[in-house]
Amino acid sequence: MPDDRDARLAAWFAERLGVDSVAIEDFDGISTGHSAETLRLTLRWSDHAPQRREVVLRVRPQPPGLLEPYDLRKQFDLLRALESTPVHAPGVLWYEETGEVLGREFFVMECAPGTVYEREIPAELVDDPARVRRMSEELVDELVTIHSVDVGAAGLRFLGDGRDFLDREFAYWGGEMRRVQRGPLPALECLLAELETRRPEPSRVVTLVHGDAKPGNFAFVDDRLSATFDWELAALGDPMADLAYAQITWQLPGMFTSLPSSLTIDDLVTRYARLTGHEVHDLEWHRALQGFKLGVILLLGSMLFDAGHTDDPRLGFMGYGVQMFTVPALAELGIDDAPEPGAVLPRKERLAALSGG
Repeated sequence: MPDDRDARLAAWFAERLGVDSVAIEDFDGISTGHSAETLRLTLRWSDHAPQRREVVLRVRPQPPGLLEPYDLRKQFDLLRALESTPVHAPGVLWYEETGEVLGREFFVMECAPGTVYEREIPAELVDDPARVRRMSEELVDELVTIHSVDVGAAGLRFLGDGRDFLDREFAYWGGEMRRVQRGPLPALECLLAELETRRPEPSRVVTLVHGDAKPGNFAFVDDRLSATFDWELAALGDPMADLAYAQITWQLPGMFTSLPSSLTIDDLVTRYARLTGHEVHDLEWHRALQGFKLGVILLLGSMLFDAGHTDDPRLGFMGYGVQMFTVPALAELGIDDAPEPGAVLPRKERLAALSGG
């Protein structure tokens, strides 16, 4: 970050803290996820005695982002509301909406303790099956806690009604697919059509839904869950959406829940049903819907790279993963002969950039 921005940010923090000056140290990016830019930094100031505080900035990505429209204000308000609940969401401190400090809006949240395990599984977990088991139980328990939030008491009605959840999911993800497609997408189009044809009745239960409840969005201190991150897709809606999403992502490479000592996918559902008392229903359909959603997210990343909006190779390679989710999703609906993916990869000239050619 350029020095003038450092100075503006330091002055902004000083004003928030009510002190003359603030020094910013240990400015580190956190390379998790593909949406908001996440920056961890240390603030130092003097207020009768030396003070130190670690905070995290969530900065709006340069448009177009992966999950547009990127509503940073909604995320801030949601995290603020969750402070009165047992959910392990990071506390939020301040919101800067003008873009005058960093050129983009951002909010500041507390630096939650713990380690996120995604993309690789350290030996310390492989060698400690009891710890892994407890961590997987904690993850399910947190999902139960999220779905048990009293949305009225917590002030979450600004998230909408919740009973139109499936309407909004179809409209958004179907719309995003069509917005970026540059040619036929036989597998995704077939999956969307089958989902609409077989759509179940709306759920009788409406809860807070995290929207991205993969194991890599939870932090742990030893075997205890300490924080739940990445609330961009949160909504009020059918809790089966989160349960199905957790099932799909439970066994992904790099997730600690893929270890033999973890709860199995069936154990996940059994524990969830026992603790919530919710009727578990239509999970095959909901897994198919979440597979469509994940396929569209990967398509979005691939097309952002294709259009030159980003040179991040992680997004460029996303297109190769679309079928990883659409094929099993179609199988959930009884379609074992999946159509071809179609135009999901960047064009040849952009693919060359990935290989350095």
